[in-house]
Amino acid sequence: MQLYERLQTETRVEREYLLSAPIIQRCFRAEFDLNDYVAFLQQAYHHVKHTVPLLMAVGSRLPETKEWLREAIGEYIEEEMGHQEWILNDIAACGFDKQQARQGKPSAATELMVAYAYDSVQRVNPLAFFGMVFVLEGTSIALADNAASQIQGKLNLPAKAFSYLRSHGALDQEHIVFFENLMNQIDDAGEQEVILHAARMFFRLYGNIFHELDASHGLAAAA
Repeated sequence: MQLYERLQTETRVEREYLLSAPIIQRCFRAEFDLNDYVAFLQQAYHHVKHTVPLLMAVGSRLPETKEWLREAIGEYIEEEMGHQEWILNDIAACGFDKQQARQGKPSAATELMVAYAYDSVQRVNPLAFFGMVFVLEGTSIALADNAASQIQGKLNLPAKAFSYLRSHGALDQEHIVFFENLMNQIDDAGEQEVILHAARMFFRLYGNIFHELDASHGLAAAA
């Protein structure tokens, strides 16, 4: 079995933990308000702003034998550059102060996921980062477009309040095909286990963000 198929089949329990988060279930039932959406965006900002720095760290730590993977990292960096600013613009389009969002602090769950990502890359193996890619991009494909439609339909927000969700629903469908091809080139059993373990952990860690998410976003509406 190739690695990408293993990632899909061997992380089901952890994936279900993420999807069972109350805020995700409420979104499916259209039981949410503006504060819920802004709270989600606030935490998204606090981990998305680390994507490019993490990618750079991964690229710098890959051995020469993984040059083909370093080239792929370069493509990811170009694609991901500046996405945190999209999130801040979405927050502003919802009527909140994006500078306050920028200066705010992440939740404990978000801070722990980011810390685990850096630690895995720097201390364990840079390939662990691809477990995070699998979780974040796979979740976006499964949820982003549907969530954007639900939220916009209920809250009557402008289209410009959904640049992050809308772009990632479509963009990540392209990314995941690219990602699948990359992962299926990794045939070393030990390297596969590093990525599988990381994916299981990131489903838990990302799931914790949603399980802890509530309306206490701490942002003031824009004047």
